Amino acid sequence: MLELREHLDTVLRHRVWVVLYGAVPGRAAAAAPPPSGASPGARRPFDRRLKRKQKNWAALRPRPAECEYLRDEVGGGVADRVLDIPRTFPLALDLGSGRGYIARHLNQEVIEKLVQVDIAENVFKTTVESEIPTVSVVADEEFLPFKEDTFDLVVSSLRYAMIIHQVLKPDGVFIGAMFGGDTLYELRCSLQLAELEREGGFSPHVSPFVAVSDLGHLLSRAGFNTLTVDTDEIQVNYPGLFEVMEDLQGMGESNCSWNRKPLLHRDTMLAAAAIYQEIYGNSDGSVPATFQIFYMIGWKFHESQAKPAQRGSATVSLGDLAKIDKLLHQK
Repeated sequence: MLELREHLDTVLRHRVWVVLYGAVPGRAAAAAPPPSGASPGARRPFDRRLKRKQKNWAALRPRPAECEYLRDEVGGGVADRVLDIPRTFPLALDLGSGRGYIARHLNQEVIEKLVQVDIAENVFKTTVESEIPTVSVVADEEFLPFKEDTFDLVVSSLRYAMIIHQVLKPDGVFIGAMFGGDTLYELRCSLQLAELEREGGFSPHVSPFVAVSDLGHLLSRAGFNTLTVDTDEIQVNYPGLFEVMEDLQGMGESNCSWNRKPLLHRDTMLAAAAIYQEIYGNSDGSVPATFQIFYMIGWKFHESQAKPAQRGSATVSLGDLAKIDKLLHQK
């Protein structure tokens, strides 16, 4: 652990941001808040201070593990993709680590040293034990206090930041997961219909999610190549709308967009619960909540990486392949 902390001293860009408490596993490093000059707008759709409050509150619940089933499932999916790469990573970064949803599925044969970063300091008070030597750093994912070309691997479960590419070494890999655009469509539609009926208009009550058509462009613009994107869908059944929203709060995933509406009227909420049950309800009386997950893999360029063949260099045409398939079926 001491060796890892000494290593961090050389990679932290602004050493004054981080105060290490001592060589005790599970203790967190504290970072000063990011610069306050950024104003809300299209480039920063989320209120980062509110997100910190939401996650800190969720982490201090009496039993925070009760609401982490989704994060654990997605963390396992990210870990599976790490295990598919036949190499050992000397130094890895877990961005938006929470209580260690990815690290719990990995070991020191895959990652020799791990830095966990999260915006909320309280998540590190109940971090799940891992056999990987780990240091926890409290920092905003959009203002990482690390030098460029530091990490061999960056993983992220349900978090993403454009700055990831900068902190990766050449030939380093980013493996992450994000909520997709169809996430919680049942909840969104029910709230919108109820608000239209009761209040004559509606506001966003669920944070916006990325569309798969934009994800590849987003990764390419950040500088990644050899991109891979695949999707998964997780459906969870709940007793009703209020239980869905309660679990979202428990996950620290309440809406934090700047244009959010501060509250919903009681009549609107009751109407939304009835609409949810009427349109989407299951035969047993429960209601489904859909979570669409996009898994993504991107590599930082290095000269040793395989390069695509030049256009027109193919020696076999697709038409010839079709003829071979036809001959095989004739036999």
